[in-house]
Amino acid sequence: MGVGGSFWDLLKPYARQEGPGYLRGRRVAVDLSFWIVSHSTAIRARSPHARRPHVRNTFFRTLSLFAKMGAFPVFVVDGEPSPLKSQARAARFFRGSGVDPPASSSAEAEGDASAPAPVKARNAMFTRCVKDCVELLTNLGMPVLWAKGEAEALCAQLNNEGQVDACITSDSDAFLFGAKTVIKVMRSNCKEPFECYNIADIESGIGLKRKQMVAMALLIGSDHDLHGVPGFGVETALRFVRLFDEDQILDKLHEIGKGIYPFLEGFDKAHVDDLPSPSTQSPSVARSPHCSHCGHPGSKKNHSKTGCNYCLVDSLEFCMEKPAGFVCECPSCEKARDLKAQRRHENWQIKVCKRLAAETNFPNEEIIKLYLSDDNLDRESADPKLEWTEPKVDDLVDLLTYMQNWEPSYVRQHMLPMLSTIYLRKMASSPCKSLLLCDQYEFHSIQRIKIKYGHSYYLVKWKRATGGIVSGGASHKPELDGESRAEVVVLDDDEEEEEATVNIESSDSLDEPDLPQVLRDDDQVFLLTDEDIQLVNAAFPNDAWRFQEAQRLKDAKSRSRKSKLSLAESMLETPKGPRPSGVQLSIKEFYRSKKAAGDEAGKKPVVEGETSSSRAGSRRSPPVDLTKRMPKSLRRRLLFD
Repeated sequence: MGVGGSFWDLLKPYARQEGPGYLRGRRVAVDLSFWIVSHSTAIRARSPHARRPHVRNTFFRTLSLFAKMGAFPVFVVDGEPSPLKSQARAARFFRGSGVDPPASSSAEAEGDASAPAPVKARNAMFTRCVKDCVELLTNLGMPVLWAKGEAEALCAQLNNEGQVDACITSDSDAFLFGAKTVIKVMRSNCKEPFECYNIADIESGIGLKRKQMVAMALLIGSDHDLHGVPGFGVETALRFVRLFDEDQILDKLHEIGKGIYPFLEGFDKAHVDDLPSPSTQSPSVARSPHCSHCGHPGSKKNHSKTGCNYCLVDSLEFCMEKPAGFVCECPSCEKARDLKAQRRHENWQIKVCKRLAAETNFPNEEIIKLYLSDDNLDRESADPKLEWTEPKVDDLVDLLTYMQNWEPSYVRQHMLPMLSTIYLRKMASSPCKSLLLCDQYEFHSIQRIKIKYGHSYYLVKWKRATGGIVSGGASHKPELDGESRAEVVVLDDDEEEEEATVNIESSDSLDEPDLPQVLRDDDQVFLLTDEDIQLVNAAFPNDAWRFQEAQRLKDAKSRSRKSKLSLAESMLETPKGPRPSGVQLSIKEFYRSKKAAGDEAGKKPVVEGETSSSRAGSRRSPPVDLTKRMPKSLRRRLLFD
């Protein structure tokens, strides 16, 4: 929850939309309780008989965050809740269930308000879920830290100290604990970007800093005080908090809680109830008479005689009638409006101060100390060092086989993206030709660039270095997205590589990373995985350079081909000038050129009186010799004449 009310809605306009590449190479503190609770209900709704959804969710999300998004996650576990948090949790339970709280707890609260409430232990089932996830993360090689109280408090402290670059939590009070960057909701297998909140954007947008947010939590309520101050919402609290700077806001709240009015000079030691109203202190402003017809300075009688200087009409025409919603802009009216707004604001300040002074134990010092504390790490529970170690694959196989009833080959196949990321990071830091992926596969080549979820990846081909063929008679085609049966390659030093078919539940694919593709070519076995471009460039610079050069050459040929086609199209549209050789003509252009050549070759002179229609007709049928029908004498006469 965090800060009460609609505090997230107040911050949402200043959220940045970031893609999966934002976290690459960055350290991220993860609130483990948030991961356990989130989506567990959805998974149970889709598959009521799902085994330990918190383990499944944590396993796939950690792999995606580490391998696909390239981040370095640090997991933080909640410690013992504070007495105030236990009280608020009990009050929320009774308020949500409609059951009246027990009389003993209310009597204790009335008898001694300052006495701390007994700390209630966390839910036993939730504690087992946390224990399962911690065991899983330890085998994955992820650092796990234990907080004294709230996990988001330790996440914020790590972020504030610069040990991590961001926090992943849904509690808005992470900013009150000192967080600088908070990621509220993040799903790795989602095309939409996730919301990322930076304290710098919030400060420049609405002018809120850490102590001012703490003051807002005191006014509108939080996880440690559900009620806050009656009559205060987010907008009212924001308006009041903006009256003071960050350095003085908490001191001013203490003064108001003691009944000291902080606004008017000369009343620093006066009680709020004894303060006079601001309207009796500030002098009133005499407003000059205004015309009831046009609303401008001057009386109606004078305007009828001499006219109105503001309406600019003749005195005989009187003055213009004021429109609806008319507001006079003369100096006296503006001064009167400003004074009225000032009085209204001062009256609101007095009203707010009286409301705060009426609250008992305001402001609560315990809540302020909780939010401003910089010692949230439980150093007795775990080592505070942030170290990422090699995953224990065999232990993970045994653990997930027991908890999730998964086949060992299925677990090993899903571990491959994480192992390949670790392998590439090792090669980037200290190249070694003898180093193999899982001691079985060596880097072969870069196939192509793959765009996925708005981010570019290299499709890398790995070749089995030890030789051998995957046993079994399964299909040779790579696995397709969405198939319920997947080819699984067992990666083990002590076992021969084999192929198994695992029935995978299609109940939910939330944050589940893509499986590597298996390819076979005669006696060779290859794997195809999606890898980060920058990481591959750093690990295998020569291969990456050759691939990039090939891509440049391919792009250049493609651009040349496109330019030739565009030039040919332009030449066909405007046939003037020489036609480029090697370009095939369209059928219309071909016959048009042939007809033109034939017409010029067999062109006859035009006989006088011959029309185009007669010539066209002569081409269709040979001309008729009319002289053959004449008598011979007449033909002889025409010939000699």
